[in-house]
Amino acid sequence: HSVYRDPIQGSYKGYDLVSMGPPSSGGTLLINMFNQLSLFALDTMGWNSSQYIHYLTEVERRAYADRAEHMGDPDYWDVPVQFLTDTAYAKETVQTIMPNRASLSSDIQAGNPWPYESRETTHYSVVDKDGNAVSVTTTLNTSYGCGILVDGAGFFLNNEMDDFSSKPGVPNIYGLVGKEANAIQPGKRPLSSMTPTIVLKQNKPFMIIGSPGGSTIITTTLQTILNVVLHEMDIKEAVSAPRVHSQWLPDIIMTEPRGVSRDVKRNLKAMGHVVMPYKWGHIGEANGILIREDGFYGGGDSRGETSAAGY
Repeated sequence: HSVYRDPIQGSYKGYDLVSMGPPSSGGTLLINMFNQLSLFALDTMGWNSSQYIHYLTEVERRAYADRAEHMGDPDYWDVPVQFLTDTAYAKETVQTIMPNRASLSSDIQAGNPWPYESRETTHYSVVDKDGNAVSVTTTLNTSYGCGILVDGAGFFLNNEMDDFSSKPGVPNIYGLVGKEANAIQPGKRPLSSMTPTIVLKQNKPFMIIGSPGGSTIITTTLQTILNVVLHEMDIKEAVSAPRVHSQWLPDIIMTEPRGVSRDVKRNLKAMGHVVMPYKWGHIGEANGILIREDGFYGGGDSRGETSAAGY
């Protein structure tokens, strides 16, 4: 049965962010990472420079460590959303980031929420003529789900069981490692990475964004918003620009073909990062809409069959 969940809210550089709450980890991690990134002068580093990717990676690793430890279905697990999206926690977290040296994921520990207790997937983005906006991500998990077609109904059953932590420390198909928070239980909803998001500017919808891509959905959404808000790209440029991905474990930076220059890779390796091509080629497949004073602008990711249309 369907249930109502409150959205996750945060802000970055004067923009309000509204995204999906548990049992997706997307919105919580997105706000968590933006809180951390707001404490660095990313705009002075240059888009996808070695320093820029270094800080993105360090922030992503820490967020995904919290995902593994704390996130699951809130009907079965006390998910510390307030703690994970608290700016005070972000300030504490970034103290462990070294400016010129990669952290070992094995040394990164999830945060302790109790001191702060008081306080292949499809995505589409739509805006109507009145400015009402919706960002929707839905999934069977991997291609064709579990491969079983419902007779007479014409749809496949999902294989979302892979989104549970079947055994602590054992990665799922996307390489994500979980713990007890996302262990299998009857009736429980598995932890997703879906991150359908609406960015508000002056309390009005400004950007509607989301992506498929398994564990890379969250970092795809993060970098696309950064491309618009921080690097002033238009929406087509923002969803199509090369991306990187890191998720705590495995302890690597994943890159796209021709996405990062040799110099940047060399600099990252000198910092101690391990840089490898993403095993499935491209990272995410975002689509989004920008709402400006002179109209609506749609952008489909050039990585796939994503497109934008208006009528």
